[in-house]
Amino acid sequence: MSKSEFQSKLPNVGTTIFTEMSGLAIKTGAINLSQGFPEFEMPSFLKNKVNEAIEQGKNQYSPADGNPDLQKQIAKLIERQYGCSIDASKMVTVTSGATEALFVAINTLVVAGDEVIIFDPAYDSYEPAIELAGGKCIHIPLLAPDYRVDWAQVAAAVTNKTKAIITNSPHNPTGTLLTKEDMLLLQKLVLDNQLYLISDEVYEFITFDNQQHESVYLYPKLFERSFVISSFGKTFHCTGWKMGYCVAPESFAAEYRKVHQFVTFCSSTPFQVGIAQMLENNTEHISELPEFYQEKRDILVNALTKSRFKVLPCLGTYFLLLDYSEISDKHDRDFCNWLTIEKGVATIPLSPFYQTPPDSKVIRLCFAKNEDTLIKAAEILSQL
Repeated sequence: MSKSEFQSKLPNVGTTIFTEMSGLAIKTGAINLSQGFPEFEMPSFLKNKVNEAIEQGKNQYSPADGNPDLQKQIAKLIERQYGCSIDASKMVTVTSGATEALFVAINTLVVAGDEVIIFDPAYDSYEPAIELAGGKCIHIPLLAPDYRVDWAQVAAAVTNKTKAIITNSPHNPTGTLLTKEDMLLLQKLVLDNQLYLISDEVYEFITFDNQQHESVYLYPKLFERSFVISSFGKTFHCTGWKMGYCVAPESFAAEYRKVHQFVTFCSSTPFQVGIAQMLENNTEHISELPEFYQEKRDILVNALTKSRFKVLPCLGTYFLLLDYSEISDKHDRDFCNWLTIEKGVATIPLSPFYQTPPDSKVIRLCFAKNEDTLIKAAEILSQL
């Protein structure tokens, strides 16, 4: 190879399935239940407070670690939700979205030769970040219909090279939740093997059927070895703002911030000002999220009652899995393309989120949509 050429650091990475399916939906005019963004507006209070911040000239750099008022409100939120008291200034770092938060956490921990355990189907940003840090992913598959973690299998995968585990609960794309029993087993595994945990909790406030989200904050010993990742975009219906945060023990956060300052330095100042005021003055928004999204889940599930799809359980997130095995023998990518082009409904196949895709026929739908969109899509799907 000549000096004028370079070798790709991510030779196996192409266009994401989200971009691919959303692009196809736009091209064909299909109903887009693929990419996970809300169809409805964010709270007007939040929008107004951001506009006020812009008009008031709050448009320059924020402190790299985050607007102090926002850090304080995040700490208060964590204490209200989980009874966990943290030092806002030393443990909360505001990031440009959860994807950045995850990337920084991975690059804070992982060095060349390290192994990181992830669970498939896995969010597609985990593995590239691990590879860029010089690490290797160890994939543990979760299988339909219940997608439960086999902790004995996880324990068997731990080696002297294992540095960390990445968990995601509520889980995208399966809609499952880690239980208290899961968390205790995870805690034992982490502590016994002196591992670290990156806990992706971006859908933490979206749980259904009176199920509790078992946050790492509820397990103090586990939190001592953890980075917890959250997203304002999911919580306040503003995914395009790319606003998230990471909370970690003080010594971890100090190392985390060394990396963060060279990724984005700081996130949007007026957004941070607005979100801080939203957290302070509209606490009911978060408490109402479970009911808000459960109603949408139930609308879609009920509308699919007479379809030939098998609806899999959904206890959290705003995604629903459908088994289409009674409808088609097509591979899931082919089925999703056919469904988009021929029937006008765009969904997401699960196989791109596995290292070794299982022989199952399952697709993901996003129900963060208006009722008429869900009903219209379900009518089409019910005719298959």
